[in-house]
Amino acid sequence: MDRWTRPKRFDRNLIVIGGGSAGLVTAYVAAAAQAKVTLVEAGEMGGDCLNTGCVPSKALIRAAKAAAEMRGAARFGIVPVEPVVDFRAVMARVRAVIDEIAPHDSVERYEGLGVEVIRGRARLVDPWTVDVDGRRLTARAIVLATGAEPVRPDLAGVEVFTSETVWDALAAREKPPERMVILGGGPIGCELAQALRRLGAGVVLVEAGPRLLPREDAEVSDLALRVLEAEGVTVRLGVMAGAVGGALVLSDGARLEADLVLAAIGRRARVKGFGLEELGIRADRVIETDGYLRTRFPHILVAGDAAGPFQLTHAGAHQGWFAAMNGLFGDVWKTKADYRVMPAVTYMDPEIARVGLSEAEARAQGRVFEVTRYGLDDLDRAIADGAARGFVKVISGKGGRILGVTVAGAHAGELIAEWALAMKAGLRLGQVLGTVHAYPTMAESAKYAAGIWRRAHLDPRLLALLRRFQDWRRG
Repeated sequence: MDRWTRPKRFDRNLIVIGGGSAGLVTAYVAAAAQAKVTLVEAGEMGGDCLNTGCVPSKALIRAAKAAAEMRGAARFGIVPVEPVVDFRAVMARVRAVIDEIAPHDSVERYEGLGVEVIRGRARLVDPWTVDVDGRRLTARAIVLATGAEPVRPDLAGVEVFTSETVWDALAAREKPPERMVILGGGPIGCELAQALRRLGAGVVLVEAGPRLLPREDAEVSDLALRVLEAEGVTVRLGVMAGAVGGALVLSDGARLEADLVLAAIGRRARVKGFGLEELGIRADRVIETDGYLRTRFPHILVAGDAAGPFQLTHAGAHQGWFAAMNGLFGDVWKTKADYRVMPAVTYMDPEIARVGLSEAEARAQGRVFEVTRYGLDDLDRAIADGAARGFVKVISGKGGRILGVTVAGAHAGELIAEWALAMKAGLRLGQVLGTVHAYPTMAESAKYAAGIWRRAHLDPRLLALLRRFQDWRRG
């Protein structure tokens, strides 16, 4: 740091750049620790999650589910109807949901919590100084919570929307697009393909890899494919998208006509314009940090999508605590960010949720493990709800230690919380089995999965001894 002179005094204890989930939590935690903290945000408070990500997509998915339930009412003895979709009204509700949640992330709320909020563009001038539209601020520590931006494919002559821009494009339409192409078969691509198809759009989903949801086990990918194709989504696997003469052409020669093209092929850290290059802070898809979320400068930290390895809202919020603590107290006491229990959910119908290792990951790590699988077609509540497709899959080690769980089925995003808590608390499958679960609930699936594991581990010698004992008791 010889190039720069460290100030003798600082205006603030902490400056946070970015008002998404990671930045908001960082600022809140710092204020709660009685630090003088400033949050700088150039765009909308709440970041991508509130404005262009989690919130609008879940509002759209809920509307789409209502349409699907109307079409599928016959299985409950109700005359089905083809819904009349008022697409402008659907998109207006999406906007209304954002507006209703926005106060949770507002300037007013955070100022009330003791955070100074400055609206403007931040740039690091030196390791301790941030310029905000010409105003210089200094701090002992700085947290970069700049988020991530969608990767945009190079398709010359083709107008391509991303998760950031597609919402305005959809809101401007009277009807869903008749010919929509979605590039990318990850969670965003799969969720929006199903939702928009249910609302009446014609959808082609293109994935360059051999299967959808490539981070999940193959059986999860197969389930997602079956569901989407059954609902009328055309899925093209193992092909790349290119552009010829302003038209979308796949690597197998197929030409796709499209009213709207959405790219959902990944995200990379927002790093341009913040002064990182000048300070020698390295970044590619994420900003380079150590286990304490520190850059090459120990007092400059990163949290959220810009840090990775998980680009999830709740992961960013989780990192925010560590970033605040290490920024304020890291010179005397520091804590490594803990990612061992990080649930993730794909909000298709049925939902797909996982915490911990998948089977493929456990095998790649050379773990000694076993797989326990429970089908939801056996679960009373799932049968009653007409939601009996899916499964619970548990990866466990010695003595029933839980290494990872995948839940594919209705309310999987809610059900995964019990498994996450069990893993965090170090509980084993026997303790999950010994926990009373209300009947009839989807949550019982955890108990039944644990029960299958228990039966597989009963000692046959003990069973034989018990059988002889019971025979003797009968005389």
